[in-house]
Amino acid sequence: MIRRTEAGLSAYVPKKDLEEPIIKFENQDLWGGVVTLRNGWRLLLPDLPPHTRLPITVEARKLSDGD
Repeated sequence: MIRRTEAGLSAYVPKKDLEEPIIKFENQDLWGGVVTLRNGWRLLLPDLPPHTRLPITVEARKLSDGD
């Protein structure tokens, strides 16, 4: 799940019960690119319209260190 907090955008990963701030964006529109979480994880987000309302649950793919 991607949501907006007082500190900015964050990602919640339910299987890991982990919520981390998003610290880096590949695309300014957020969607369809790679984001980096504070813990170093890189997630590939799906292509969505730029003005998609938050919070939203998405299928994001965690990239390995070599991607």
